[in-house]
Amino acid sequence: MTFVRPVILQRDDVRLEPLALEHEAGLQAAAADGELWQLRVTSVPTAEDTRGYIERALQSRAAGQRFAFAVIEASSGKVLGTTSYHDILPEVKRLEIGYTWYAKSVQRSHVNTCCKLLLLSHAFDTLGCNVVGWRTDNFNFASQRAIERLGAKKDGVIRGHALRRDGTIRDTVMYSLHQAEWPEVRAHLEYLLRRTNVG
Repeated sequence: MTFVRPVILQRDDVRLEPLALEHEAGLQAAAADGELWQLRVTSVPTAEDTRGYIERALQSRAAGQRFAFAVIEASSGKVLGTTSYHDILPEVKRLEIGYTWYAKSVQRSHVNTCCKLLLLSHAFDTLGCNVVGWRTDNFNFASQRAIERLGAKKDGVIRGHALRRDGTIRDTVMYSLHQAEWPEVRAHLEYLLRRTNVG
């Protein structure tokens, strides 16, 4: 039985739906908002590689390794970016959240908080995960701060772990959140969203 099954998750105006080829144009536009493919520490596709990016995600889904979502503004249908469950380990009920990027115009907004609340709620409350993890480039300080703001704990650094797009070798910073820590983190994320909506 597949651990992560196709599902649509929505809260307020943010919808996560399974990434598909029909999202190609929207994903291209989101990446162009800030020319995100130029960032050294992320894996945002160029316009020419967007279809291949989606196809590789679909192959990983079929293999049970990664489940990618398109991040959608529900009211307009506009694609804002993408995020994924990956390194899915059904036998120990563990997965990671990553491959996440958003159009520059919605970065540092409620969108990331909403996505993380949706993904964590589904992972812990529906899938019954014991642990949810994150990993990021040792030089992606913005990502590290965002993960730490969620309440995740830093597990350590894997040195010489992966290639960047420019061919250099990165160290990878690992984080995790345990099921027992989830209620407090959920309350914190709910608070952040309420504060955003009030403002």
